[in-house]
Amino acid sequence: MKDKKLAKSTLVFNIIKELVMKNKISWERKYPRYQKKEQEYYSVSNKLRKEKKITEEFEIMLSSMTLEDIIALRLELAAQAVNGKLYGQNIWRSIPDIVKEAVLKYSYSSARTKGEAAAFLGINKSDFRKLVKKFDIKGFFSKE
Repeated sequence: MKDKKLAKSTLVFNIIKELVMKNKISWERKYPRYQKKEQEYYSVSNKLRKEKKITEEFEIMLSSMTLEDIIALRLELAAQAVNGKLYGQNIWRSIPDIVKEAVLKYSYSSARTKGEAAAFLGINKSDFRKLVKKFDIKGFFSKE
């Protein structure tokens, strides 16, 4: 009985995989102008894994935490590194830029086009280009 269920689920998985690959290939043929050229395979997760900064286990633990918990933990760890003294860092005024940069990295990595990324953020393409340059998003994803 278990073998039949396993065989059936494997068959379904293979069919879905084939359809996804078929749609991916047909999408690339239909819309070659929408393919990312200089930003082909960007992923913050993959970049950090290649740099050995995170693991799959870490990502699983991170996904169970709220953003507020993650930020508070990161600040606590930073304070521990300097013996609890984060004076003069002006953290409160830096928060908007930190958040903007994080959301910009995500939109840049997940969207198919820069126009799509700008639309996701609710800004025009010109503002998007300026922000990418300001926060050096291309530099973050560049292959070293």
